[in-house]
Amino acid sequence: MTGSIVFDPLLPWVIIAVLAAMAAFGVALALWRGLQGWALRALAALVVLAAMAQPSYQVEDRAPLSNIVLIVEDKSASQSLGDRLDETTNAAVALAAQLNARDNTEIRRIEVRDGEGDTGTLLMSAVSDALAEEPRGRIAGIFLLSDGRVHDLERTPDLPAPLHLLLTGKETDWDRRLIVKNAPAFAILGEPVTLTLRVEDDGAAPQESSTVIDISVDGEEPQRFDMPIGQDIELPITLPHGGLNVIQFTVPTAEDELTDRNNTALVQINGVRDRLRVLLVSGEPHAGGRTWRNLLKSDSSVDLVHFTILRPPEKQDGVPVTELSLIAFPTRELFLEKIEDFDLIIFDRYKRRGILPAIYLDNVRNYVEEGGAVLVAAGPDFASADSIYRSPLADIIPAEPTARVIERGYRPGITDLGERHPVTSGLSGADTWGRWMRQIEVEPIGGDVVMNGIDDKPLLVLDRVGEGRVALIASDHAWLWSRGFEGGGPQLDLLRRLAHWMMKEPELEEEALWAEPTGQTMRIIRRTLDETIGAVTVTRPDGTEEEITLEEVTPGRFEALYTGPEIGLYRLAEGDQEAVVGLGPAAPREFEQTIASGEVLEPTVDGTNGGVRRLEDGLPTIRTVGEGRPAAGRGWLGITPREAFETLDVTQTPMLPGWLVLLLASGLILGAWLREGRRDS
Repeated sequence: MTGSIVFDPLLPWVIIAVLAAMAAFGVALALWRGLQGWALRALAALVVLAAMAQPSYQVEDRAPLSNIVLIVEDKSASQSLGDRLDETTNAAVALAAQLNARDNTEIRRIEVRDGEGDTGTLLMSAVSDALAEEPRGRIAGIFLLSDGRVHDLERTPDLPAPLHLLLTGKETDWDRRLIVKNAPAFAILGEPVTLTLRVEDDGAAPQESSTVIDISVDGEEPQRFDMPIGQDIELPITLPHGGLNVIQFTVPTAEDELTDRNNTALVQINGVRDRLRVLLVSGEPHAGGRTWRNLLKSDSSVDLVHFTILRPPEKQDGVPVTELSLIAFPTRELFLEKIEDFDLIIFDRYKRRGILPAIYLDNVRNYVEEGGAVLVAAGPDFASADSIYRSPLADIIPAEPTARVIERGYRPGITDLGERHPVTSGLSGADTWGRWMRQIEVEPIGGDVVMNGIDDKPLLVLDRVGEGRVALIASDHAWLWSRGFEGGGPQLDLLRRLAHWMMKEPELEEEALWAEPTGQTMRIIRRTLDETIGAVTVTRPDGTEEEITLEEVTPGRFEALYTGPEIGLYRLAEGDQEAVVGLGPAAPREFEQTIASGEVLEPTVDGTNGGVRRLEDGLPTIRTVGEGRPAAGRGWLGITPREAFETLDVTQTPMLPGWLVLLLASGLILGAWLREGRRDS
């Protein structure tokens, strides 16, 4: 039971104060005039003012509430090093036993795992959530069992009780870690990209000045180099191919170091071409030439060199050659000296007129066999006696003209093979495409027919020759789509894909295996022209293998999701296709710094009068301390009892009931009147 006096004023306190001042003035005036009843007047005013305040005697029936102590156990990845987890569990059990032995004390044990998305140890977020679920007035202490590597210090709440850190690990721990300071997502092929590497020794490390580092690209045999410790090293790297390049850096595990999880770093860089150089040769002015020019000019990654032959040599009109163009057609420079500088050569309605001698076209054929690309956009010229097919290029062109030109409307279509080919797959809505009005009849010699036209005759044929690629479009009417004739068609997608396939963009390979990583999950993708594929063999970083069955999502494209159990380099293989991919961050946050330390949390702990103690020195005893007093000392840590309670019942008794106020006030006023009246007589 607890008693107290409470007030429930009839009037605001300000008005009561004004009335009290007026009463005091009246009493003072009576005293100054020498009235004998001034004291009785003062008592009467006091009784009335007290009645206005309505004092009551309140009695509360209270039940004491227990104190709550939070024990937060760090179970993050860095706590798995050495015997930290066992140390944490044993300490939590012993600490809970100590606290349970104390009267009026409850315990809340909280386990904290790794944060999602490589956010590290979110210890303060866990404390904040726990405080939100408990009455703050009952929190007597907070104990953190951790290595002190906290990654959300900015989330620290206003703490109502002492905060203590019990450190795991040992003072003799040391660790060597590899740091990649800058790793661009993209790099230009053929140009070196500079990565900054650093090897750091933390903790009680041996006095070593250097180590070695192994560098491997796409899982190939690594190369070994000397590496200083504690110094930034700039390493220039030239990417070997376009698309995803996976570079692995590894520092050998040193003797007695805490972990090797931070001795390896994976860097994934997409190799892109700086500029793609295209040579467009138009045999004569026509509407389709502008379509090709606009398409290639609209691609910011393409440098276009375009020549249109306006006047054939056989035309005897007496006009000097120097007056027919701004610059002469530099055939020797383009087709002999600088042909290797181009990624793609397009012959648009070109026919033999003696402008390009056979030796130049023979050089083009060699250019293709050595890795170049040629696209032939055929018009009626392709079926004539002057056809480019009647040249050294016949050895590489994948279809032979029959000399027939079909002049009637038709809708281009995608073949069954074309549905699977990356150049034409996904080009839906063929029934709504506009018609073309001309097709050159050809007989395929090799390659893949991905589009057809009149009577299912070949319209677009793709082929690989040596190291290079060749394509033949058996029509010069693709420009009708660009003009929107009968609704048009996907000319931009088709022609852009075609051009980039010929320039060997990795995203457009017919046979390909790759993976798209997201955290610890990757989407495995297999593209093929075959109707079926085998299982993909996944080799984990530890060498174990697992077979994954892919499902066909679209014609020629098979996919599956796979979650890797650990961070590192994964190898994929299916048939003759292989790929490598890295899962997880290049440097997991949990292993950036592994040496146990209270440095990060020490300012927060000191602000609550708490303490930092190492568990290897033994578990401290628990003492009771008053609020605001130091809660840490040699061999002990303190908690602050909050003396919280629950009110079960409340009773109130008025101290000045109305009848008593009336009796007292009238009696005192009457007494003052009688006393002052006797004096007057």
